[in-house]
Amino acid sequence: MSKKTLNFIEHIIEEDLTSGLSPKLLRFRFPPEPNGYLHIGHVKAICLNFNLGKRYKAPVNLRFDDTNPAKEESQYVEAIKRDIEWLGFKWDKECYASDYFPQLYEWSKQLIKKGLAYVDSQTSHEISDQKGTPNKPGTNSPYRNRSVDENLLLFREMREGKHKEGAHVLRAKIDMTSANMLLRDPVMYRILYKTHHRTKDDWCIYPMYDWTHGESDFIEQISHSLCSLEFKPHRDLYDWFLDSLSPLDSIRPKQREFARLNLSYTIMSKRKLKALIEQSYVSGWDDPRMPTISGLRRRGYTPESLNNFVNTAGVAKRENIIDVSLLEFCVRDHLNKIVPRVMAVINPVKLTIKNYPDGQTEMLKAENNPEDDKAGFREIPFSRTLFIEREDFKEEANRKFFRLTLGKEVRLKNAYIIKAEKILKDDNGKVIEIICSYDPLSRSGSGTEESLRKVKGTLHWVSKEHAQPIIVNIYDRLFSVEEPDKNKDESPTRFINPDSLSQTKGFIEPGVANASEGERFQFQRLGYFILENKTADDVLIFNKTVGLRDTWKKS
Repeated sequence: MSKKTLNFIEHIIEEDLTSGLSPKLLRFRFPPEPNGYLHIGHVKAICLNFNLGKRYKAPVNLRFDDTNPAKEESQYVEAIKRDIEWLGFKWDKECYASDYFPQLYEWSKQLIKKGLAYVDSQTSHEISDQKGTPNKPGTNSPYRNRSVDENLLLFREMREGKHKEGAHVLRAKIDMTSANMLLRDPVMYRILYKTHHRTKDDWCIYPMYDWTHGESDFIEQISHSLCSLEFKPHRDLYDWFLDSLSPLDSIRPKQREFARLNLSYTIMSKRKLKALIEQSYVSGWDDPRMPTISGLRRRGYTPESLNNFVNTAGVAKRENIIDVSLLEFCVRDHLNKIVPRVMAVINPVKLTIKNYPDGQTEMLKAENNPEDDKAGFREIPFSRTLFIEREDFKEEANRKFFRLTLGKEVRLKNAYIIKAEKILKDDNGKVIEIICSYDPLSRSGSGTEESLRKVKGTLHWVSKEHAQPIIVNIYDRLFSVEEPDKNKDESPTRFINPDSLSQTKGFIEPGVANASEGERFQFQRLGYFILENKTADDVLIFNKTVGLRDTWKKS
């Protein structure tokens, strides 16, 4: 295997293999908590683990870290599985931390018997105060030296539901003076009377993340437990729990950390994303403005573009912020290669060609995708009355305006050269119709001298008589600043972009009328769009994925 292409995680694996780890013992996992939908940050962890599985021909588990019934739901489990499958990955085993509750309970009793865990009856505030600060050591709990028998009795009573929430917790007995505050007797179990999405009401004590995680890795025989960088301080505790249960047979999991993916103009906290939904800034987890996988899918992103994005961003050891324009480039680059071109007008104004035969329809040939030799051609109806974009006409314009203006010529794409001669306005002075003439010898591809005549502007259009009505949702970045969550003490909603969603009505060439939901298109000169659905009267509803070029920084 070439060393040149290895990231630092792969170097760690290669070193372990060189040191004697059997390739047959490699196993990875992706362990989401089912308390919300997966977002673009999770895509990095998904791709890292599953691509490692592909590279080393090793199995990858999907494990749900479902230890907090107050926030977790079955709907999130199903959404997570759906998103991972959509990304193109398959897991070896579907696991749940809740499956390990009986084993974790038994192991906890072992730690009590070893004098390495105790039941603390302080309040949460007292425990917090007694932990100290990074510059001040903590103090021992007054319950730290309870006898093994008393701890076992209280812990069993906690399990049997004989105590109220908050009355007791089980804590590991480590070192209240440790420089790593996570080692200052961390809580292992708390009492919680909530119905679990899988175990229902079988349990009223629930293990904490740090106690559950490493032991779940061991049960599943995960060779490399890959976490984002904020879990690096947890590694000492991860190892302490495994050491305290030794001798453990079989493979010893190894936790290693990589930098999480932070994206500009975006927030990644599931708690804050959920708040956006609850406060009606967005319509739901799959709102196309959300950074969730479901939202990106509705917006028209492809699995290939997301995978390419995280691979391009790379696996790093230091936190940084990736410019969202890289994500947009990746989807633009992929869609450019695979989607058909069509003509659509989303802010229409009527254009009449006065010297084109009234009642005549002409079928013009257009290339489906110049990037794909196998995409072929289609026919588009052309007639006397068309729609063009309102922005493509100015009554008066300077020399830098190369689109349609009175007295000047432009070409209609795949069609003829036209000249604007006069306009009609409504009572408010708004242009409602542009009257033009055309050169019948200038049709694109006809091979005549006139058809080769150069003009500076080319406009897209739709035949009014044949046009299919559409509704277009124009999505933009949800936040107006690069780091909306920079100040953790303030809500990022103060930076909500008021123009993140607008809707307009327009028309598209008739060949798209029978398209299926989820089909993607390039609207020529406008950008990439995906068909969301159809109204009861067969009006097509499109979501804008991304423009043809990055205009955000310019604006």
